[in-house]
Amino acid sequence: MKNVQNTRLADWLAISQLIAVVDNELEVQLKEEASLALNEFYVLYFLSIEESKKMRLQHLQEKVGLSQSALSRLISRMEDKRCGVINRHICTDDKRGIYVSITDKGLEKVEKAEDVVDTVLKQAFKEHMLLAGFYKSS
Repeated sequence: MKNVQNTRLADWLAISQLIAVVDNELEVQLKEEASLALNEFYVLYFLSIEESKKMRLQHLQEKVGLSQSALSRLISRMEDKRCGVINRHICTDDKRGIYVSITDKGLEKVEKAEDVVDTVLKQAFKEHMLLAGFYKSS
């Protein structure tokens, strides 16, 4: 039984390490090719896939996985006039609620970034998962 547990733990650690390596590569490539940090990409991506192109800040926080204060700082930077990829709005029916929406500039930026992410993920899947049979070349 101990062998199975050790194997499971070793597999989990290998997966965790792979995720860290891929996250790092995504961060580097997004900065170089799209001028975005990985968490900025996640914010834009989750907003872009919403039909209304907006989301309550609390729901976005759950999706991105940042603390409330970290996401607020990130949103403030992204909302800055020099960046201008999102807008923040007070909810009309609940003054405590805040909505964040993606701008046209944000949609253009996330579209370019999605290509970068796809390239990095294709390469990572080919390098790390092909041998395990998880990835089928497309």
